[in-house]
Amino acid sequence: MAGVSGDRNADPARIDSEESLARLDPGGSLRAVASAGPQLREVGQLAAEADLAQLSEGGRPRAVVVAGVGTAARTGDILTTVAGPRCPVPVLAHRSAGIPGWVGAADVVIAVSASGRSPEALAAAEAGARRGARLVAIGAPDSPLQAVAERARAPYIPVPRRAPARLSLWALTVPVLLAGRACGMVRIAEADIAEAAARLDADAERCKPLNDSFVNPAKALALDLAGAIPVVWGSSPLAGVAARRFGDMLAANARYPVVSGELGEVGRGRVGLLDGVFGSLAEGERDIFADPDDQATDGGTRLRIVLLRDDGLENDEDNPPPDTRRADAVAELADRRGIRCDTFAAEGGSALERLASLIAVPDFASVYLALAHGLDPHSVPAVSEMKDFTQNFGEVSEG
Repeated sequence: MAGVSGDRNADPARIDSEESLARLDPGGSLRAVASAGPQLREVGQLAAEADLAQLSEGGRPRAVVVAGVGTAARTGDILTTVAGPRCPVPVLAHRSAGIPGWVGAADVVIAVSASGRSPEALAAAEAGARRGARLVAIGAPDSPLQAVAERARAPYIPVPRRAPARLSLWALTVPVLLAGRACGMVRIAEADIAEAAARLDADAERCKPLNDSFVNPAKALALDLAGAIPVVWGSSPLAGVAARRFGDMLAANARYPVVSGELGEVGRGRVGLLDGVFGSLAEGERDIFADPDDQATDGGTRLRIVLLRDDGLENDEDNPPPDTRRADAVAELADRRGIRCDTFAAEGGSALERLASLIAVPDFASVYLALAHGLDPHSVPAVSEMKDFTQNFGEVSEG
């Protein structure tokens, strides 16, 4: 099967050779990740052409349900974090088929599916329309989901599908955010989308394949993670969304086991990983004068922490200053145990731009890590086989 042949050891030469990259990435995963900025611009225009204004009819909804699985469900998490603590209505990212029993005419259902065929999104759209909820659907053109939306006379935003769902995050996210704006629950301007797209363009330039590892932050991060167990923690709710996104991408693209989450959860037990068999107990008789980058040469597997920090939140009565103590503590605890910790800080003014700044480089890194191992990040046999199994039971899963 395509994509199963790889090398346990990552080879930096594979990701610094244009010929090697072309051979290992026939599906164009790097090109898809680099299209993040254009995704925002293109889909922003498509969303503008949809009649989202009808979502405001009847006033502000009681609640908003974003229904989908995989990357589609992440769009609900992004809507929540971009809306922030000032959001006047609750948002639920619903990952199961159908919708909660309490959803009715006072609510909004946003059904999201990159393929337009996922059973979760289809069932949610059908149930929402049947119960009289305001509905908007987002997915591939000419799909079953579009047919459901048209029958319900609900707005549908057709998103061209040029890559797997996990590589189309921004194409799915912008329509969800604009639907949230139409519902009066999130403040987002066209300038915010433009600035986020420009940020993604700039990071794509820094991470482009022709840039060698020593000037390419994504290649450097990939090689830092090679042979380790990544632990990705975000310092805030926004950074936590980025951390979980990186975990998704490392698992799917690079086939790496990963622990990811928000630092608020870490102090409740997960920080104990630092003292486990892949943390300080793996040190043995560690030479305190040795270069930590040499840790992989002894054949042992150790944790490698990636700390995503977002210290740029506004300070007011609704949005308290960020708690930087946990992030500082994790970095210090890791240092005491000889565990390497890479820190990435969010940049930008709006929440959307800061989120983009925390997602762009890790997205590239997950692809480069796969390629360094000789794996095709586009073709993931286990994912395809899982789809085959579930399709036999009338389901279609999405990444």
